Amino acid sequence: MVESSSLLGWILPSILGLLGVYFYFAARRNAETNRRRALSEESSDSVRNLTTTKGEHRSGGDANADADVIIVGAGVAGAALAHTLGKDGRKVHVIERDLTEPDRIVGELLQPGGYLKLIELGLQDCVEGIDAQRVFGYALFKDGKHTQLAYPLEKFHSDVSGRSFHNGRFIQRMREKAASLPNVRLEQGSVTSLLEENGTIKGVQYKNKDGEQQTAYAPLTIVCDGCFSNLRRSLCNPKVDVPSCFVGLVLENCDLPCANHGHVILGDPSPILFYPISSTEVRCLVDVPGQKVPSISNGEMTTYLKTVVAPQIPKQIYDSFVAAVDKGNIRTMPNRSMPAAPYPTPGALLMGDAFNMRHPLTGGGMTVALSDIVVLRNLLRPLKDLNDAPTLCKYLESFYTLRKPVASTINTLAGALYKVFCASPDKARQEMREACFDYLSLGGVFSSGPVSLLSGLNPRPLSLVLHFFAVAVYGVGRLLVPFPWPKRIWIGARLISGASGIIFPIIKAEGVRQMFFPATVPAYYRAPR
Repeated sequence: MVESSSLLGWILPSILGLLGVYFYFAARRNAETNRRRALSEESSDSVRNLTTTKGEHRSGGDANADADVIIVGAGVAGAALAHTLGKDGRKVHVIERDLTEPDRIVGELLQPGGYLKLIELGLQDCVEGIDAQRVFGYALFKDGKHTQLAYPLEKFHSDVSGRSFHNGRFIQRMREKAASLPNVRLEQGSVTSLLEENGTIKGVQYKNKDGEQQTAYAPLTIVCDGCFSNLRRSLCNPKVDVPSCFVGLVLENCDLPCANHGHVILGDPSPILFYPISSTEVRCLVDVPGQKVPSISNGEMTTYLKTVVAPQIPKQIYDSFVAAVDKGNIRTMPNRSMPAAPYPTPGALLMGDAFNMRHPLTGGGMTVALSDIVVLRNLLRPLKDLNDAPTLCKYLESFYTLRKPVASTINTLAGALYKVFCASPDKARQEMREACFDYLSLGGVFSSGPVSLLSGLNPRPLSLVLHFFAVAVYGVGRLLVPFPWPKRIWIGARLISGASGIIFPIIKAEGVRQMFFPATVPAYYRAPR
């Protein structure tokens, strides 16, 4: 009798919970419909009808002969894509706002999976000659304990590993390699709008480095203008979230506790990262939750770093950290995440951070971008003519499905891991964080499995979900030993509920069907005509 009433006590809340979830998502769907209408009105600012550009200077001759492909932006995605398509014989016109060497505090760690894609694209020499450092795994620190997690590289060539470097040096090497091809033209200019005719993107309008208004035309325009893209609104439904900001420092002549490893300190309130970017420099990224960071100008930031962050730093690098804070040159940047929600548009395509972003905690952005380029290259290779825009658009819908296994695994892991790694006053979240650290410390498949996901070496969504809930179950098991007190059972139930609340919304945003069952999506089977 007791068991029946207990079972009934679980079933009734479950049914009520499912009804609540149904009505919640129904309301969300209606709100989303209204939001799309508003976005379609806003997007007109970044798209101009072709008839309005008459009389302006053209960058080439015939309206259909400027290039085969226009690429907006020459960052990691744009430069790599330009070289890849140029190598395949396409005539490529790249328009980049600033061709000088970028100076960023992210995009400095390439996972082994990303390095394999770099080899596949013939760009592996771009990490040579820039003092790039090999990375073989991670060191994880929490409350005075630490564990070392190695990338599972046993089955790969000895050259395969992660790489860390100055982002600007890497991008310049790729730009140089792309520009070395005779059919790739790199031009400095600011693209102001896409040119549209009868619903098809025909090219772009831009200002060259002299400030002259120009237009360029191509059958396919690929927008890769980064996280601050001013063109994405016309090509996707951007739901940009800013969960935190990074505060960046460079430590000089600093020996990390584990050489050639990325270091993650599970600090309070959120993680702190260290990794080498040259033979003499170590990048430090301090995560600050929310969109507001302490002021640098009035000294609040220095005080915060010395009083809140420094005491949590391993003693081996404490002095170097304090010296870097005293030296100044503290920089900040918001951490953005944005699921891919494209509007398939004839004549245009989004790629890179303009298309899809995830929290940079796991360093997966470049791996996703390079993987996307491999998918797109393979789709475009059989096509000799790109001029039939509607047919090409229909065919390239398969791109959005074929990219999902890699992209969604890395995106979901980044979002989920960040939430688990952040400190929380909630006891269930504390237990989840502790369980994650101890689970990874077990070694064997318990560490190699999650690390192979993070590194891009085994991008399988189902494996990700299994490991994530294995951590949750492991945490519940720890709570129930040596005796399952009612309070501990309640915390365990909240732990499972909290884990579900972390990962399921991310999976929903990525697309359950495309993520787990891509072969059931009709676009998966599209073939070139």
